[in-house]
Amino acid sequence: MTTFRSLLLATLFCSAGLTLTPAQADALSDIAARGVLKVAVPQDFPPFGSVGPDMKPRGLDIDTAQLLADKLGVKLALTPVNSTNRIPFLTTGKVDLVISSLGKNAEREAVIDFSQPYAPFYLAVFGPADAPIDDIGAVAGKTISVTRGSIEDMALSAVAPKDAVIKRFEDNNSTIAAYLSGQVQLIASGSVVMAAIAEKNPAKVPVVKVKLKDSPVYVGVAKHEPALLDKVNSALAAAKADGSLNRNAEKWLKQPLPADL
Repeated sequence: MTTFRSLLLATLFCSAGLTLTPAQADALSDIAARGVLKVAVPQDFPPFGSVGPDMKPRGLDIDTAQLLADKLGVKLALTPVNSTNRIPFLTTGKVDLVISSLGKNAEREAVIDFSQPYAPFYLAVFGPADAPIDDIGAVAGKTISVTRGSIEDMALSAVAPKDAVIKRFEDNNSTIAAYLSGQVQLIASGSVVMAAIAEKNPAKVPVVKVKLKDSPVYVGVAKHEPALLDKVNSALAAAKADGSLNRNAEKWLKQPLPADL
């Protein structure tokens, strides 16, 4: 009877696909077995990520991805993303990590986990030096470009006056181009993007008008992957201790890491 009952239960469990299949390996084990770390990186957001004259990706996030792959002892495979698809690429398993100037907020923390920060970043509304704007109320009636779905989009939308005209673009290049071409009067973006704008058009260097938020950047990790998250954090801590993160910051951001990062 016992044998028959065991066989019957085993048959039922197998037909339902419940317990007799081996447990799936966690993401860190998958990466080790594959020998490749798949990372989502920006392609249009210098100095974090862009395409160089040799048509190869370059930037702070690309160097950070390579640093982590080296620490894990695996090869690196890069996937270019934009601000709207980078998190879906992670949650659907297309990539193992997101290293794409990713800021942290409550909405994102509900769907992914975050490493310790690896670089500084702040968000602000920028504009011409002679624009008479010194608080968020003064952007009323002004046109502002911002990248759709980005953390600066959310930060700006939360505080902008109702009659501010927020023009949203699908990628950072379009957001920057709208400002440089005079299509908008102001631009909401990150601090390091202003250096990139200054290189493209020194005559139209934007300056901070209204600071929106301090938002360091983090590595995005899928939920329920504690082993991978711990490995990323330990690798970043080691890179901070040995000076690797600081060298990346000085190379791409032209400034050392803040002491309190």
